Amino acid sequence: MRTLADPATRHWDFPRGIASVALLLRYGVERGLPRHDLLAGSDLTDGQLADPAAEITAHQELAVVRNLAARLPDAGVDAGRRYHATTFGVLGHAFLSAATVQDAVDLALRFLDLSFAFTAPTAALNGDRLVLSLDPGALPADVAPFLVERDLAAIHTVIGELVGGEVPVVSVELRHPAPPDLRVHEEVFGVGPTFSAPRDQSVVDAALLARALPLASPEATALCEQQCEDIAARRRRKPGVQDEVRRLLERSARFEETMPDVARALGLSPRTLRRRLTESGTGYQALLDEVRAARAVVLLADRGLSVERAADALGFAESASFIHAFRRWYGTTPAGFARSRDA
Repeated sequence: MRTLADPATRHWDFPRGIASVALLLRYGVERGLPRHDLLAGSDLTDGQLADPAAEITAHQELAVVRNLAARLPDAGVDAGRRYHATTFGVLGHAFLSAATVQDAVDLALRFLDLSFAFTAPTAALNGDRLVLSLDPGALPADVAPFLVERDLAAIHTVIGELVGGEVPVVSVELRHPAPPDLRVHEEVFGVGPTFSAPRDQSVVDAALLARALPLASPEATALCEQQCEDIAARRRRKPGVQDEVRRLLERSARFEETMPDVARALGLSPRTLRRRLTESGTGYQALLDEVRAARAVVLLADRGLSVERAADALGFAESASFIHAFRRWYGTTPAGFARSRDA
């Protein structure tokens, strides 16, 4: 089996545009779900949602997905077929202007982190078959089936738009159990999937790859590729997982979460979280100290709490531990800090 191209990234923890969340919100609201319920836990603002150029974190979109999947667990395929080439912005225009389907697939894999995929797709040739595989990786179990179906349906929908017709699907396999109603699956894929399978994949006639696309334009493709390169380079320079850890810690009540707790909330193993933080030049304890130190100042200065009450609010077992930590953070005691502010 020959892999066509390797994805630029194999994990979903990267910044993304707002279009996918906006689409999912519309989808849920059209089905009678309250918008505020779908946004719960995402920290998304009305300003972000109203800005078509806004960029958000993967975990903010994941929060919306989790809320939607909890209420409509079998809607992954139906939601996925709402994704069109234009949903992907400049990357979608790169698809449309590509010379062939294979060129479009190569672009999709090359700029995976400009898509909204949570699964890591690969495309490989096996004789006269093209095998499109999805890897849910460390996705939380409560959203993995929904996202696998959404991502695969979106892939098939976009390819169908590019060629102006049905995708020649041979088979579809999905690891999760079958839902009660398979009509949408059959409409989107053209075949009834095999469920409780060992893998998540679809198999397509490889002749599809050679299909010329009707809107092919080398000049437009070159321009779109350059724009994709610029966006991807900027996003890849952005801090990643450390910002997500920091955001979770900032929402903590008393900092009682352990690193495994935070890793689980991010859909990562503790080992993966530790590695990614190390790659970012930081660690869990350093981020915990940073957030705790910032909150300590708020509690002491803005809220006027005593040392004892501040220590308790920050999760310290005793005031002495808090005083020791405060001295390490700021080079003075809480009392010394208070005196310096009063001076």
